[in-house]
Amino acid sequence: MKYLLGEKLNFDWKVVTVTIVSTLLLMVDHYHKLTAYKYWDRVILYLVIPLLIILILFREYPREYGFSFGDWKLGLTITAFGILFMAPIIYYLGHGDASVKAYYEEFLPGLPWTTFLDLVGWEFFFRGWILFAYARKFGHEALWLQAVPFALAHISKPEIETLSTIFGGFAFGWVAYRTKSFVWPFLIHWFIATFIIIVAAGAV
Repeated sequence: MKYLLGEKLNFDWKVVTVTIVSTLLLMVDHYHKLTAYKYWDRVILYLVIPLLIILILFREYPREYGFSFGDWKLGLTITAFGILFMAPIIYYLGHGDASVKAYYEEFLPGLPWTTFLDLVGWEFFFRGWILFAYARKFGHEALWLQAVPFALAHISKPEIETLSTIFGGFAFGWVAYRTKSFVWPFLIHWFIATFIIIVAAGAV
């Protein structure tokens, strides 16, 4: 549609594509099961499909969307500090919040590979594909824009976790934006998810 109420609309077709496809992928993940394991679904939906769109439709290199190690020295430093900072918080929540314990304790079998597969696509989706596509158009505002669907995707998880995700999503986005890589927020998120399951299950 070229005009709406007399105002000309000029859309960035890549931003439109990322917005529509990412929304649909989140809905498919919620309503459907593609394989026997949800974590394989998320590898397909959040890693494989966005990468194919980047390569085939956008005709770009994945590294332009954070699919690289980026500034790896800074990434390693931030990751180390992030893990050290989050470890006591996760330990407290895993032991002290009944809703967190009840939700996560059943996921202990298969660690750490289940959380790896569950989150590697998830982090590329938000901190790679969406973040860097939006950053081209909206600059630093992309840090908040990618945090919104990330937070909404946590609804149904423990309330204390869900309420924190708008800020956690921003922080993960900042790490990716600063290092030009989704790898480092992924590693921090992988640690958080794995550790909270271990703590909730009473393994530590």
